[in-house]
Amino acid sequence: MNRTVADPLAVMLEARSVALVGASPRPGSLGARMIEEVAKSASAPRPYLVNPRYTEIGGVRCHPTLDDLPEAVDLALLAVPDAVLEQQLKVAAEAGARSAVIFGSAVDAGAGLRDRIAATARAAGMPVCGAGCMGFVNVARGLRAIGYTEPDPLPAGPVALVTHSGSVFSALLRTRRAFGFTVAVSSGQELVTSAAAYARYALTLPETKVLALVLEAIRDGALLRSVLADAAARDVPVVLLAAGTSAASLSLVAAHSGALAAGDGAWQALASAHGVHRVADLAELADTLELFCSGRRAWGGGVATVHDSGFERAHVADVAASVGVPFAQLTDETRQRLAAVLDPGLEPGNPLDVWGTGRDSEELFTETLSALADDANVGAVALAVDLIPEYDGDDSYRDAVRAAAAKTDKPVVVLASVPAAIDAVAATRLRAAGIPVLESTRSGLLALGHLLAHGRTKHPAPPNALAPADPAAPVSAAARRPRWAAALAAGPLGGADLFDLLRDYGVPAVRARSAGTLAKATEAAAAIGYPVAIKTDEPGVAHKSDVGGVQLNVADPAGLAAAYQDLAARLGPRVAVCEMAPPGTELILGMARDPALGPLIVVGAGGVLAEYLAERAVALPPVSEVDAARMIAGLRVAEILAGVRGQPPCDADALAGAIAAFSRLVADLGDHLDAFDINPLICSPSGVVAVDALALPSRRSDKTD
Repeated sequence: MNRTVADPLAVMLEARSVALVGASPRPGSLGARMIEEVAKSASAPRPYLVNPRYTEIGGVRCHPTLDDLPEAVDLALLAVPDAVLEQQLKVAAEAGARSAVIFGSAVDAGAGLRDRIAATARAAGMPVCGAGCMGFVNVARGLRAIGYTEPDPLPAGPVALVTHSGSVFSALLRTRRAFGFTVAVSSGQELVTSAAAYARYALTLPETKVLALVLEAIRDGALLRSVLADAAARDVPVVLLAAGTSAASLSLVAAHSGALAAGDGAWQALASAHGVHRVADLAELADTLELFCSGRRAWGGGVATVHDSGFERAHVADVAASVGVPFAQLTDETRQRLAAVLDPGLEPGNPLDVWGTGRDSEELFTETLSALADDANVGAVALAVDLIPEYDGDDSYRDAVRAAAAKTDKPVVVLASVPAAIDAVAATRLRAAGIPVLESTRSGLLALGHLLAHGRTKHPAPPNALAPADPAAPVSAAARRPRWAAALAAGPLGGADLFDLLRDYGVPAVRARSAGTLAKATEAAAAIGYPVAIKTDEPGVAHKSDVGGVQLNVADPAGLAAAYQDLAARLGPRVAVCEMAPPGTELILGMARDPALGPLIVVGAGGVLAEYLAERAVALPPVSEVDAARMIAGLRVAEILAGVRGQPPCDADALAGAIAAFSRLVADLGDHLDAFDINPLICSPSGVVAVDALALPSRRSDKTD
């Protein structure tokens, strides 16, 4: 095979020649396990043992150094102490090795080691897996580049796994669940090659049908977004288990939006933008992967469950409600079909308890499962039983679910309740028949929720696609961006200018004028009309209310003079005079900057509600009005916006339009901003209006014009 034009990462992951640096004859050592694991590779790569302490290991020649090899290898596995790691990588690069795996943590040989290793590899154009990793296995192409003992053969299947965690790497390779892998990579610290790069390679494998990501951080946001968009376009489900983003990585000091976006805000935005299925733990990850790997999809509707216990039926209903998994509304025809086979006194509903006398259980469960599967409102069917060992040899449940699955192309699963009580033999037989066994109530229902959601999800727009220009904006999109970019580059914008900026992009804002003297403030108030609000507009004051920098409902010139003199004496002469906004529900709408993904749009409850509804929705800009409405719908404040205790509902269309318009502003000018807050954005039956705003110009040197 001609490798001269191959993708360097493909050369690494499909290596035909491998140098095992640190090879050892000592049983149980990393060097010995590395030899054993590479030798199990079905692709039979050419192995070269390297260790100056030995002339041969197990009858195979051992070379003193990498530059003694007869060829420049595709891959060098570096099982060496940190103290010599830098030197060995340099030798590998000089010897023409095309890639490397670094098992060690690269922390024990002084400050700057990781940076020097990365620089060496990048200068040589070498992809590097690690440091601090388990290596990788390319099951689809038959290569094992690991130094730790894993199953042989490895479980083959449609999942491509990229994980920062070595323990998760091993755990998933050994699960004995009904899924296997095309490629599995323990990417470790990603000193050179990012998790996104491995995921991009995985999508080039036609065998990859599901992408599993277990990530602690985002190190190449642009490439990751591109990969996720590609997966969505190919209808490859992406299942993500992520650690939270550090609060310290966001703009926390001067902008409320940064505090709101802290935690997992970046992950939330990424998942929402690309239809990624976020899972909360390894149990949910395993159940979700098994379900997606079954090959059956749910193209709409809700879940339907069949039970042999009234209590467990109610319990499943409670758990499903708590995690937001919908039950299907059954048609009258389905209810009649169920009633025809149920014992008297049992209700033909969903979830369905069928246990009465226990007679003809196989026929009863087969028919009820089949009836539910035939209902057009049902997307997936689950036999929700304990699946415990049956000491009387009764296989009714197993046979019934297999028979029902054979009659439909919808997903039919077993939803177990206690993982430790599952009959391993029965589970293995069901999985062999293509029936997923989901191992606990909560994780199984969540997995079913992901399957249902995937069927409803439309493919998102490709990365960085811009929303349509706002036809209501007073200045064309082509003209407004450079004008406001120049204004932001000149320094912080005053309150009146910020409101002009918002209106320019289609975000309604109160009328406002800036003033630096009492005479100018009086003139502004007369032009706007009393009552007015007067606020400090000094550039060093970020949170006006915190320093008593806001006076509301100023009714006349005398009140204005008193308010101005107070603010000028305490905070400085610059003020903004604003019209008073109508009462309504307060929200915070803003922008926070994530170091990997860039600008994020953040929406949350504002005012006093922020203390009681500690929540937010986070998205990558731009967002459509439909997506903006979804962001609001996922918040508890949506109930208040819809009208409570006889209050009229707020203008939902105006709110969605304002969020979408603000997102276009951020898409245009986000490179010039560190943060932007509209706090509050007041929502009422008559519309929405921005009442106060704060923008922090970017301090970065890489912003674009």
